Amino acid sequence: MIFHFMMWFFFSTLLFVYYRFDSKITYFECFLMTFRTFVSNAVIFYGFFYLIFPKIKKFRITNFLIITSVLIPFSIYIWLIVNNSMFRLYHYLGWEIKTGRFDGLIKVFANQSIKEVIGLEVVLSNIMLVIYILSPFFFVKILFEIVRIYNKTTQLQQQKLEVEIQNVNIEKDFLKSQLNPHFLFNTLNNLYGLIVRKDDSAPEVVLNLSDIMSYTLYESNSEKVALEKELDFIRNYFELEKMRYPRDKNIQLEILGDDHIAGLYIAPLLTFTFIENAFKYGLKNCANQFIDQKIKVENDTFYFVLENDFDKTEIKKEFGGIGLENVKKRLQLLYPNQHDLKITTLENSFKVELKINL
Repeated sequence: MIFHFMMWFFFSTLLFVYYRFDSKITYFECFLMTFRTFVSNAVIFYGFFYLIFPKIKKFRITNFLIITSVLIPFSIYIWLIVNNSMFRLYHYLGWEIKTGRFDGLIKVFANQSIKEVIGLEVVLSNIMLVIYILSPFFFVKILFEIVRIYNKTTQLQQQKLEVEIQNVNIEKDFLKSQLNPHFLFNTLNNLYGLIVRKDDSAPEVVLNLSDIMSYTLYESNSEKVALEKELDFIRNYFELEKMRYPRDKNIQLEILGDDHIAGLYIAPLLTFTFIENAFKYGLKNCANQFIDQKIKVENDTFYFVLENDFDKTEIKKEFGGIGLENVKKRLQLLYPNQHDLKITTLENSFKVELKINL
């Protein structure tokens, strides 16, 4: 209502000023002429946008254009009738314009016959005038509709984005819940073997496990974590996974540039799916068993390259599954246009290449 009032007040003020300085009529006469135009315009404006338009906007574009083209001359007829009715009302009330170039105008229009008001020649001669008078109001209305639709679209996109982020967080929490019991079970079994053998590395295993559990339970609840903590998690995870295999297994982890990562942050557990799948599907090819992990941080860019062997006879579905889709969605949401993910299935190995601009 405020916007509508402002629109009519603004254009009516301009029209009032025009009548005052161009036509040299009194203030009351300026008001009569302005109010007459306001009523005529308002009838067409609200009749079209709030009575007719809601009923025809659902039509197909062809039908919509046909109906709109018919409504244009109809609107001109209505405008002329309302305009003449206002002059008749003024005349009935005894008001008249007695100054300037509009002297006696009300009486002239009030005494017109219906043929003179809506005759074909009158309509044709007033088409451009009516369109010119109505165009500012229609333009403002259309502009506001465009803004409203844009805001609604933006709001829907924001709601969709929030839902996607919520779903990704749910999937991330589910990933963490899977990590904890499964990983804990394997690690505790390995730790038990070390304790039975009275291996000196048992305390270090306990410390690594404690760091991993603390990270997954508390640190990874944030959208971003310090890159240093994420790299520590990867190191600890590799060390604990390597316990399950003989020392001669080809399991390599190389991290470069970690001495220049202060102040850098990354989404937590973003690469865990790839690492977990490497140990799940890797080290099974009899000919060449290996896991080769390289991480490099350079110029605020995180480079992640992981390659592992696999046994084709045991791979029955696409690599990664839901976990991979989760990673892709998180990358799109958290690093739009700031990441590059490439997954390659070679003859006897998987290779994951990920670059993130931190």
